[in-house]
Amino acid sequence: MNNILLVEDDLNLSFGIEFALKNEGFSVTTANTIDSGRKSFKNGNFDLVILDVMLPDGNGYELCEEIRNTSNVSIIFLTACDEEVNVVMGLDMGGDDYITKPFRIRELISRIKAVLRRKTSSNTKGNILVSGDIKINTLEGLVSKNNNPILLTAQEYKLMLMFVKNAKQIMSRKILLEKLWDVECDFVDDNTLSVYIRRLREKIEDNPQKPKYIVTARGLGYKWDVSLRR
Repeated sequence: MNNILLVEDDLNLSFGIEFALKNEGFSVTTANTIDSGRKSFKNGNFDLVILDVMLPDGNGYELCEEIRNTSNVSIIFLTACDEEVNVVMGLDMGGDDYITKPFRIRELISRIKAVLRRKTSSNTKGNILVSGDIKINTLEGLVSKNNNPILLTAQEYKLMLMFVKNAKQIMSRKILLEKLWDVECDFVDDNTLSVYIRRLREKIEDNPQKPKYIVTARGLGYKWDVSLRR
């Protein structure tokens, strides 16, 4: 059973989401402020956090940033604003997905299952991959650089695996998008890929402005430019 933390201050919406998720077999803990959400997260063991952007004591981006300092748990933002700057900000803070209000509960459940499925598939193929000073334990879903752990979201991890397993090969943006998201997740646009690549570079490169791992092949796509060794 997957454990979900729902941080939403609209009590009617929160109740509706909680009811629907429990009917789907999820365990749900609810909170309606950043402070209560923070306490619940510290005291629980969650597989996914559903996080409203606008909360009475601040915004969800703040809590997301706190969570990302210690955990790579999946995070889905709920937002009333679908402007690109807000969407990109949520992804940039470490969110795995976002859904704009108003939304259908079935759509939210579909997004949740897709995020959890990506997370699970990323963590179940056992092996140790080494490329340069980066090591990936695919059995446990752990990434480290010079033996220092790197926290990645599910999409960042899956993107990195694709690059590493196809080291020295140019991968087009179209191929990356097709491999990253399932068929039912065609709501992700090309700009989102740019956010994930930039964020991944910031986490693994010594100098993100002059990357040695994820290099741009102008007009063609991207390439993991360090050979893989087992």
